[in-house]
Amino acid sequence: MQQTPEQALRAYEAALATYDWVQIAPLIHPDACFVFSSGTHWGREAIGEAVRRVFTIIRDEQYRISELQWVMQTPAFASCIYRFDWCGVMDGQPASGAGRGTCVLVCENQRWLLLNEHLGPLPE
Repeated sequence: MQQTPEQALRAYEAALATYDWVQIAPLIHPDACFVFSSGTHWGREAIGEAVRRVFTIIRDEQYRISELQWVMQTPAFASCIYRFDWCGVMDGQPASGAGRGTCVLVCENQRWLLLNEHLGPLPE
């Protein structure tokens, strides 16, 4: 049975919790574009570098997606917005944050892949 876009996003969330890029990479489209506070990262390799950099800065991170709302879903395309919360250890001290995310997924060869992710601050 083919995975749904929500299952793909939850698999991505679970893969991030492993801190293992080998588990995360197959969930991201090769031509993806991710926008983080560190900048815009084009392609799976550049995204991997950015994600691995975060893993060295934030230890024991717990990342959670909530308030998930699907903007559109078709058999080949899905887009959603959500709240994200994280906590972990930075420079030996507890740290946490939250924001809003936008994600676009595409279905290729019966697999949902993240094509775009944009993380930003919570609205005021």
